[in-house]
Amino acid sequence: MSTVSSPIELAYQNRLDSMAPAERLARSAAMFQWTRDQIARQLTKEFGEMSDELLKWKVALRLYGNEPQVRKMIEDKLADVSG
Repeated sequence: MSTVSSPIELAYQNRLDSMAPAERLARSAAMFQWTRDQIARQLTKEFGEMSDELLKWKVALRLYGNEPQVRKMIEDKLADVSG
């Protein structure tokens, strides 16, 4: 693995290093929200409009569905919302 970083990577890392912990946390939260919004848009495009509750659980399934125990819990919630 190369340890040489591009100028863009270095500038990004310097910017992150200059942030206060609260700023980093806020940035992470904003990025996570952006990811959830993107997944929600994909699901709406794929399956059409749905209730906010159903969409929330479908997004959760996309995010956390690789973990069997979590997947089961989300699928149980989806069954309640759908049924």
